[in-house]
Amino acid sequence: MIREYREWFNQRFTPQQYQQYLQALNSGYPGAIEFRVAETPVFVGKAFKNKMLSACESVIDAITGADFQTLTQQSVPERWRIPGAQPFSHFMVFDFGACIGADGAPEPQLIEMQGFPSLFGFQTYMANAARETYGIPQQLTTYLNGFTEATYLQQLKQIIIGDYAPEQVILLDLFPHKQKTRIDFYCTQTYTGVTPVCLTQLYKQGRRLFYNNEAGTPVPVSRIYNRLIFDELEQQTPDIRLKGDLLKEELDVEWIPHPDWFYRVSKFTLPFLQHPYIPATTFLSNMPDMPEHLEQYVLKPLFSFSGKGVEIDVTPEKIAAIKDRENWILQKKVAYAPVIATPDGPATTEIRIFYFWEAGKPRPVATHNLARLSKGKMIGVSYNSQETWVGGSLAFFEED
Repeated sequence: MIREYREWFNQRFTPQQYQQYLQALNSGYPGAIEFRVAETPVFVGKAFKNKMLSACESVIDAITGADFQTLTQQSVPERWRIPGAQPFSHFMVFDFGACIGADGAPEPQLIEMQGFPSLFGFQTYMANAARETYGIPQQLTTYLNGFTEATYLQQLKQIIIGDYAPEQVILLDLFPHKQKTRIDFYCTQTYTGVTPVCLTQLYKQGRRLFYNNEAGTPVPVSRIYNRLIFDELEQQTPDIRLKGDLLKEELDVEWIPHPDWFYRVSKFTLPFLQHPYIPATTFLSNMPDMPEHLEQYVLKPLFSFSGKGVEIDVTPEKIAAIKDRENWILQKKVAYAPVIATPDGPATTEIRIFYFWEAGKPRPVATHNLARLSKGKMIGVSYNSQETWVGGSLAFFEED
């Protein structure tokens, strides 16, 4: 964290500025932000940024390895094997907690990762609002690897749409206009022209997929920008779950990214990784003996999202109660450090790095980020709604 910018921000901050910030965020899409937005960005120095990128690149080394798909074949649930598999994931994200290393310096620790999109549109919208409201110095940027707002959005649009017309591409989710992430769907629609469509709206004719637009006209779907989480689909009523079976059929449609990658690049991958900034992780089924000092571990289900099912306070009884051990991991707990000084007490932070992978390129590239601030045990915005100086945010990086 960059102390000089933190002090600069805190000294200049006023509650009125925060209200202006919220007004700027809500002005374009009134009522679409359902989560708490933090008062402040996170200011990240070059050393911490490069540590995160070092860990990310080590994971990319594993993902691009010749044996990665064989290692992760079992990660994809049999009931959700969707035709049209692809050899790479167009989008990946990596979540890091800000901790303190043995040398006393801040260091990142990888908490989770996903071969799945994130708030790619909203974070650009948020970056603009934060910079304009707070007067963020120009030498700080939310982008990585030399990306600018223009080049970032250009690449995002190119990957999502490809050579198709925007109307042939849909952003697919379950009840997208009710999702807490819908602000991102609307920003993405603005930046790319891609329409959010609910799974329940889809139907097929032959091998072609269609939905009806607002005028009732059938629109063929050539490409799906996938935001659908199948774990959420499985929690729905039988008639809605049945709609998911449509996606298991042989269809003339492309996935961006294919659903397989939600599972392949996930908590399932963590036990195969070794890096100073990646905590040791083991499949619960591979642990015949109970480890000592369970308070040093966190228990996570492989197939869940938004922190659901995570056990922070692990006990022998909780482990003994698990029947499907192959679907759980035990991860060495990391100690989030209260590195963000705020007027009402320090906050912890988690930073998510976005990676984009263009077809034909040997590796993906880091492009942008989001951040979350917390003052509790759980870092997600859903767990911090009653605090201040917590919630969704983003990092401004020192440029190299």
